[in-house]
Amino acid sequence: MAANTNGAPPLAVSLGDPAGVGPELFAQAWADRHEAGLSPFFAVGGAEVLKAAARSRGFELPIARIASADEAAAVFGAALPVLGDEDTAAVFGQPDRNGAALALHSLTRATQLALTGEAGAVVTGPIAKSKLAEIGFSQPGQTEFLADACGVAHGDAVMMLAGPNLRTVPLTVHVALSQVPALVTRALIERKARIVAQALRRDFGLSPARLAITGLNPHAGEDGRMGREEIETIAPAIAALSAEGLAVTGPHPADALFAAHERGKFDVALCMYHDQALVPIKTLDFDAGVNVTLGLPIVRTSPDHGTAFGIAGQAVASAGATIAALRMAGECAARRRLPETTA
Repeated sequence: MAANTNGAPPLAVSLGDPAGVGPELFAQAWADRHEAGLSPFFAVGGAEVLKAAARSRGFELPIARIASADEAAAVFGAALPVLGDEDTAAVFGQPDRNGAALALHSLTRATQLALTGEAGAVVTGPIAKSKLAEIGFSQPGQTEFLADACGVAHGDAVMMLAGPNLRTVPLTVHVALSQVPALVTRALIERKARIVAQALRRDFGLSPARLAITGLNPHAGEDGRMGREEIETIAPAIAALSAEGLAVTGPHPADALFAAHERGKFDVALCMYHDQALVPIKTLDFDAGVNVTLGLPIVRTSPDHGTAFGIAGQAVASAGATIAALRMAGECAARRRLPETTA
């Protein structure tokens, strides 16, 4: 049985780059829909891409062409719904401009459908940023594209990585490590912590959400012996957030925070830089990790992996993270239809 979505509209799937693993994993997710308990979803474009991707994994994928999102649920049990005729002849592992154009169309239309409420959420497949840049894609990535489409400042679209064992948020993302100390300010920590706490309440039912904030330096600075950022920046931010009523602790030494006996003490870890957040989640939940964008007026999830061109079409890529992204999107979309509490 599909997951209960409390009447939420179906999920819109953007294909990602058709030469990568995205289409085959969405096809596999549809094939596993009953066992995985997935909410109804539909793909935007790429019917032939999806059929070829499924064949590479050894099965024929039934496709149901739909004219509008509201037709998806009725046909989802028997076929993968596909909205739109846009397509391309993709070659596994060989991204090109035609594939990038399909990926961008799919992302744009799926986002629009989520914004109008015709789709309950958007689940994005992995893209090839360099190929998209060749056809005029100006944002650093899909998160920034979605932020622009939603009218949200890039800094307020917060990346959270979520798996069965852990949730983490990198406060700084794709920047050089040498730039991180200057970027980590009280304002940054406080703003992102508020966004995370609100999103975990609204989309994950955690109230109050327990936020653990890491230190920047080894041993969280060890009382200033290894750096003063914890004393001068991070601890004052935590104190201000606590005074607002948020359940915040830290600064925690990052080398100890993710041990098994510590993970049950918090709901999400806010980390100072990219690898501090992504190393533990990819170690614990590599095949089930989901990238969730917090702070948007729509629900957006994505499997926490890239295009994997080197293994595309070889039937070896795991669909676990794609299934997890679809499941999480359905659950969050259902919660957004419930009355929001402030408890």
